[in-house]
Amino acid sequence: MTTFTALTTTMGRSTAEGLALALEALEPEPTGIGVFEVEDGSGLFEVAAYFTDEPDRAGLAVLAMVHGVQDFNVSDVPDEDWVAKVRRDLPPVDAGRFFVYGSHDADKVPAGKVPLLIEAAMAFGTGHHGTTLGCLRAFDRMVDAGFVPQNAVDIGCGTAVLAMAAAHISPNVVLASDIDPTAVEVAAANVAANNLTGRVDCLIAAGFDAPALAQAAPFDLVFANILKGPLIAIAEDMAKATQPGGTAILSGILNEQADAVVEVYARAGFNETRRDSIVDWTTLTLTKFD
Repeated sequence: MTTFTALTTTMGRSTAEGLALALEALEPEPTGIGVFEVEDGSGLFEVAAYFTDEPDRAGLAVLAMVHGVQDFNVSDVPDEDWVAKVRRDLPPVDAGRFFVYGSHDADKVPAGKVPLLIEAAMAFGTGHHGTTLGCLRAFDRMVDAGFVPQNAVDIGCGTAVLAMAAAHISPNVVLASDIDPTAVEVAAANVAANNLTGRVDCLIAAGFDAPALAQAAPFDLVFANILKGPLIAIAEDMAKATQPGGTAILSGILNEQADAVVEVYARAGFNETRRDSIVDWTTLTLTKFD
């Protein structure tokens, strides 16, 4: 069966969400609608609608005009085994001592590696993206140097892959938080699949705004793999939540944005320890002033 997609872009979340709501009234009705922020810090959003019957192109054109967005690009997607495709496109990731894999690759885990199981359907935060991979590599280097986190947190945890990596090294419970309830559900499912229940606690929080985070602070290790805007917004809160001499590993930063992030965090009380780039993305390792 062929699936049809209709895709457009617009600036601002409110416009994107308003358009998504209007799409629900189309005939034939979409089988699914998604709003996705483009991860470049530009404020651009994609609005996508999915149809099992060919969509009303004239109706889509009217909606685009009324909401002041670009015309929808309508295309058909042939029937395909999408789970198999994702598995092909997401091979295991080797990040130092850490090995990120899907259940279909369980037989490929090398001896002596720290295994991190992430199901293929949960694509964000699998370790394939330069941001997550950069964080894992940065943490791996710290562990090589003898660092053992005693009180770690993963802010904006997604799949919780970073929190789980920390839990394999730390003797204590690691916290994993995300503003998105669905992400927290995904994180908890991955924690259970990795037999780390009781070692990683998953919770809903906007930044550091949660009683459990306030109670657990200060942290000696903070992961924050989000985006430039949110990273800058939580800089002061992160400084308060990180103990003197503690480390923050930040990513979700385009290479050209790194200097601006470093400047904000320097004012908040952090020194840049290391900067690493993978294709377009930078990972920063920062140390809180004593």
